[in-house]
Amino acid sequence: MPSRRTILGATTLAAPFLLSSRLRAAPTRTVRLTLPWVAEGSNAVAFVAKANGYWADAGLDVRISRGYGSVAAAQAVGAGQFDFGLAAASAGIQQAAKGLPTVSIACCGYDATMCVAVLADSPVHAVNDLAGKSLGGTVNSGEYPFLPAFAKASGLDLASVKLVQVDPNVRQRVLMERQVDAICGFAISIAPVLVANNMPGRFMLYSSAGLDFYNNALLTRPEVLKADPKLCEAMAVGIMKATRFCLLQPADAVGLFLKQVPEAALAANGAKQIRTGLGIFNMTQIAAPAKQHAVGWSGADGYAAMTDLVMRYLGSPGDKTPDPASLFTNDFVGGVTLGADEWTKAGTNVKEYRDLFV
Repeated sequence: MPSRRTILGATTLAAPFLLSSRLRAAPTRTVRLTLPWVAEGSNAVAFVAKANGYWADAGLDVRISRGYGSVAAAQAVGAGQFDFGLAAASAGIQQAAKGLPTVSIACCGYDATMCVAVLADSPVHAVNDLAGKSLGGTVNSGEYPFLPAFAKASGLDLASVKLVQVDPNVRQRVLMERQVDAICGFAISIAPVLVANNMPGRFMLYSSAGLDFYNNALLTRPEVLKADPKLCEAMAVGIMKATRFCLLQPADAVGLFLKQVPEAALAANGAKQIRTGLGIFNMTQIAAPAKQHAVGWSGADGYAAMTDLVMRYLGSPGDKTPDPASLFTNDFVGGVTLGADEWTKAGTNVKEYRDLFV
C-alpha cells in the first residue's frame, strides 16, 4: 500500500539494520522491530535507542527493519511478523477495528502532522485560499480520507479545488516543480525534502482545525503485553529515554543516526533532511500529556477522539469500533521526564521547525 513516508532520493534498505553500539555485554534476546517507512529523521529515535544501548542494557538485541507504511507496519505487528513496530496511532486503531488488534505501549508524538503544504512564496496563506487552485494528493495516503473534514472545518468548499491524483513517490516533486499549487500529506515527511532542496514551505495542519491525531506509537500485540510485560517495559523505556535524548541533544542524535545509517547521508543535503525530520518529530513531543505526566504518555481522551475519527472516515462494513481503553497502556510510562528548564531547552531547539507551520 502506498505510504505517507516518501523521501525523494533516499536509499531504502530492505534488510534489518544491524547497528553497532557501545561495547557492553552481549544482549541475550533478539527482538524484531519494524519502522513505518524507511530510516529517516522522523523515526531516528529507534536508532538512538539502539546506539545508546538503552535496549542492550536490558539484554535485548533489537533488529530494526524498514517498513512499507504505517498500515502495513501495524498489520505486520498484529500478524506476528514483528514483535514491535512504530506506526501511526490511527493505523493501530484501524487494524483493531478489523479484528487485528495491537496496543500502544508508548506514544511517540502528539501530532501526526497531517497537512496541506504549499511553497513559501505561494499566495495560499490559509486553507480557504485554495479555492480555484490545484491540490495534489494520494488516495491511499493516511491523511487523504480526512481531507473533506479538514476542508469543511476550515471553511473551504472542496468542490472549488482541482484535486490531482499523484504517485506518492513524486508528491513532493510535483509541488517543487509547481505542477500543483499545494499537496496534502504529512509534514514530518514533506518538510525535510523541501528544506533539503532549499525550497521552504508552509504547512497548514489538520490539527489546527480540530482533527487531532497522535504521531507514531510503539505497538505490540495484546498477547505479548500479557505474556511478557518485562519485555514491553524494556522496549518502551528504551524509546522514551531515546526521545528525551533527541529533545535535549538533537545534533548528537542526528550524528548517531548517520553513523548507523550512512546511506541516509548519500543524498544531496541528506544530513539536513534528517535534521529537519528529527526536529519536527521533537516538536510533536512537546505537548501537555508529556509535560504533565511523562514522556510517552497516552491520553484516554485522545484515543477516544481518534477512534471516533477513524471509524467515521475509515470504517468499512464489518468493522467493529474498538474500546479506546484497549488500544493503549501507560503501565510503562512515568519514569522518563523533563524538568521545566529542560522543556524550555527542548522548545528552543525546535523553534526553527515550528516556524514552518501556519
